[in-house]
Order: sequence, then structure tokens, then C-alpha cells
Amino acid sequence: MAAVNASTQDTMRLPAEQLYRDEIEALKKEEKGSIPPGWQMSPRSVLTFLTGGKAGKLDITPKYIGNKRLVEMAIATLVTDRALLLIGEPGTAKSWLSENLAAAVCGDSGLVVQGTAGTSEEQVRYSWNYAMLLANGPTPEALVRSPIMRAMEGGSIARFEEISRCASEVQDALISILSEKTVSVPELGSETSARKGFSIIATANTRDRGVNEMSAALKRRFNIIVLPAPSDLDTELSIVKKRVSEIAASYQLQASPPADEALLKVVTIFRELRSGMTLDRKEKLKSPAGVISTAEAISLLTNSMALAASFGSGKLTDEDLAAGLQGAIVKDDDKDKLVWKEYLDNVMKKRGSEWRGLYRACTEMNE
Repeated sequence: MAAVNASTQDTMRLPAEQLYRDEIEALKKEEKGSIPPGWQMSPRSVLTFLTGGKAGKLDITPKYIGNKRLVEMAIATLVTDRALLLIGEPGTAKSWLSENLAAAVCGDSGLVVQGTAGTSEEQVRYSWNYAMLLANGPTPEALVRSPIMRAMEGGSIARFEEISRCASEVQDALISILSEKTVSVPELGSETSARKGFSIIATANTRDRGVNEMSAALKRRFNIIVLPAPSDLDTELSIVKKRVSEIAASYQLQASPPADEALLKVVTIFRELRSGMTLDRKEKLKSPAGVISTAEAISLLTNSMALAASFGSGKLTDEDLAAGLQGAIVKDDDKDKLVWKEYLDNVMKKRGSEWRGLYRACTEMNE
């Protein structure tokens, strides 16, 4: 991981281009490939930044662990004039991949529109400083450019998070931008044309209603890539171990990293409850109502480390894990509590002595 200078040590969360600044600079220094207009490194270097490798003597940490071909397709999309739409279940690293793609391609991941039910068309195009507008009328100084408009001016990447949560008229405001690569400002009689390098990376959650209601016209402007949940146990273990280590270091948690046995137990529980089947596929299970994602497993383990550091010996115990599991799995009290109890009694209880401590701690929490 890149070193962080003293002026940013008290920042809770650094953007990817600052967090991995040393890696980006090393890749740029070692660059031997062709760099597309508006980019700061070649597509191959972007791939190395995202999936790991070497830049001279520096190890490049993998930011995305999964299907490498999907990452190649995402990068290739941004080389063209097509926008990129990343779709997946919650916790499949859509936003993380989007942020790191923008950081690698243009060195700025902060041009973001956050999609919500309240996102307006002004947040996609432009708005006004109304005090200046009332005082002097529409002037260039009163114009408030959206992140997308600023990305067009700078030839960089704009990110549109959770686009499917927005109303259809807000989504459709993108159609002319993606087609014409311009934003018109009739009040000033002007328009902003995108410089080479401009693109949009959008994300959408398959659990959100509306993801299938994006208009055909808008969908045609995107190359769509579906990011799957980790395909196997070992891959998910690698992701969880890496991210827990990074987050714990960022928060300076004074606790020992989770033992491999603890990681395996948590990931096993999550995979089984998510799929509705034990790993050996011998027993069907009920799944809780909430999201049982890789991101939730990472959050559970970091929270358990904080609990151990703050109120324990600093070593993760079964009681710390049980508290995290209870909070992650039991969201809809009545239904989820029953699902969790059945899992404890029918699966975990029968797994032998190595699971006994966690079983007892979880049973006490669920009473």
C-alpha cells in the first residue's frame, strides 16, 4: 500500500488516488505502453493497478480480486466513447472498482453523483448560485457545474453511483450527454463539449427496484458488466482477509488480525446463508431477509476487532465474533432470529469441537 504523508494521516478515508499514490506514480514511471488521450497510463498499467503485479521493484497490491477478464472488459470500454455500467448484488465491489478505475485512468475519483430518490436533473447537468443569479442574472460565474460537467471539461471520468435509484427523468438526462457529449446552457447561449478522455462509470444494485426500468435508450449508451459474488470459498477468503487488514490499518485498530480459522468460519457462515445450502450441498437452509454479502463479512470482522481492542484483550474471541454475527444476520427481528436459530442448531452445533465455542457464544446472543 502506498505511504500516506503526514498531512493526510488524520483523514478518515483517503480517495484511491491518494491512498495508492506511490503505486500510481511507479506505474506511470515504468510506462511502456500506448496511453489513450486524456489518460495518465496505458490500459495494461490500469489493469496491473487493479489486479496486482509489479512496477519496477514496487509490488502493486490487487484492488479487485475476481474475474480478470471482467476488469479487462471494463477498461476496454473506457478506451472507447461508451460509458460503463457495473451491475451486481450488494457487496460485489461495484463502487470500489469504479473508484479505483477512475483513480488509475485520470487520477481523480471524486467527480461523483450519488443516485437517490431525491437526486435531481440539476445534479446531473448544472445548477445556479441563486444569490449571484438574483444579483446579476445568469452569468458564467453563477453557473454551478455538476461533477459530470466538470469531468467533460477536464476530459476525465465521472462516477454515477446507484443510478437505478434515480427517477426516470434524471436517468434520461444522461442520454443526450452520452450521445452528444455536450451539455447545453441555454441561459448563457453556450455549451460544454467533452474533451477526449471523458466517460461515465455508473453502478446499479440488482436488489433495487428500478434497475430493470432503465430505458432501452439509456441502456444502449452503456457497456454493461455484471460483477458476480465471489465464485468460491478461497476467493472470498482472500478478499475478506485483504480488506480487513487494510481497514484495520487505516483505523489503527489495536487488535490482532483475525486468525485464519475465524475468517474461515465467518465466510463459511455467510456463503451458506447467502446460497441457502451448506457448503457440502447436503442440507438446504433458510436465508435471512437482509444482505449477506462479502462487504458485510468485512464490516463484521472489523467491528469485532474494534470490540476486542476497546473492551477485550485485543485478541478476537468467539464472543466478539458472535456479537458481529448477530448484528449482521438478524435484521428483521422475528424472521431472521428464527433463521439464525435454525442454522445454529441444525448446522453449527453439529460441526464438532472447533465450532463449539462460537456456537455457544452465538446461542447466548440469540436468546
